[in-house]
Amino acid sequence: MEVIMSRAFFCFLAVLAIFLAIISPSVDAQSTAPAPGPTSDGTSVDQGIAYVLMLVALVLTYLIHPLDASSYNFF
Repeated sequence: MEVIMSRAFFCFLAVLAIFLAIISPSVDAQSTAPAPGPTSDGTSVDQGIAYVLMLVALVLTYLIHPLDASSYNFF
């Protein structure tokens, strides 16, 4: 009886080992999700800086222009 139990236990372990050998590579096959893309690629930042610089140039033009025009004597 003891030999039959050990043989059955050995067969059970052999089947379990074969089952785990087949299943375990598929467990490792899972990969993590890729990283999300950047929220800004830099062109929107560059465009924002360009708009600010254009606004500064426009304001300076309108502030300096009246001072420049008042220095002329038309009479």
